[in-house]
Amino acid sequence: MVRTSASALINRASPVVFSFVVDDFVQNYPRWSPEVKSLKPLSDGPLVQGWKARQVRVDQGRRTATDFEVIALKPPEHVGFQGIKDPYFIDFHFAAATEDSTQLTFVFELGQLGMAFKPFEKLIKHAVQSGVDRVARNLKYLVESETPSG
Repeated sequence: MVRTSASALINRASPVVFSFVVDDFVQNYPRWSPEVKSLKPLSDGPLVQGWKARQVRVDQGRRTATDFEVIALKPPEHVGFQGIKDPYFIDFHFAAATEDSTQLTFVFELGQLGMAFKPFEKLIKHAVQSGVDRVARNLKYLVESETPSG
């Protein structure tokens, strides 16, 4: 199993950051994670527990298509996703640092690696950590540059 996380202090109130991630998920997810080349909702309406989507990603030259679902939703503090057939879990935690800032924590967990990948576990963890760090930085930049302060 590979588990990584990254945090960013975002200079916007927690409900604003949560809304950017959750309420505008379909529009914004490919923006903060540019590896996402296609995102197609499989469920109608806003994100709720059980909402599903299909994504096509290109990570380090490898193209993959996976389906995922929302497994946890607690506004404005947490949203969690899980691969439906693929063993990955994603959590976003939003904690008010001050009235006008949010401590965002992004956690990515890749389930059990097959035996063929065991020799590459450190390289995989490094690549995943790099992507997790980039997501946290991208979210900070997008939220702060596109949402009004105070």
